[in-house]
Amino acid sequence: MLDLIAASAPAVALRGSVTLYLLVNAAHVLGLGLLVGAIATLDLRLLGAFRAAPLPVLAPPLVRVAAVGLGLAALTGLALFSTRPATYLENPAFLAKLGLLAVALANLALLHAGRPWRAALAGGVVAGRLRLAAAVSLSAWLGVLLAGRWIGFLQ
Repeated sequence: MLDLIAASAPAVALRGSVTLYLLVNAAHVLGLGLLVGAIATLDLRLLGAFRAAPLPVLAPPLVRVAAVGLGLAALTGLALFSTRPATYLENPAFLAKLGLLAVALANLALLHAGRPWRAALAGGVVAGRLRLAAAVSLSAWLGVLLAGRWIGFLQ
């Protein structure tokens, strides 16, 4: 399976073009910047920062920016992974990144499915459970970012 991924047309094209690899890598960094920047701002607001900015006004555009960033980071991340899948799967930093990504995405799903999120978006109080989810989110996404940077140091 890994050999099929590595032999795919996108993987071959990325390995064969320094410029294409550079552009996909830059797009990955852009996606992460959009994602983590929006999520960090939203999580910090949920944790009590930026109280002058009403959550019902601030949250919707930040969630949309984070979603665009996540989509871009996921697409480009898969493309970058395809260049050397076996190598990445042997890298402890990559595995840590995947684990932290799973935590961040599970937390995101639980956060958005819960009643406290909907209440806060309606202008209600930010519940303690929501603050805890924001702390987990901020930690997990920053961990994803750090683990991603760590990958290159372990190759």
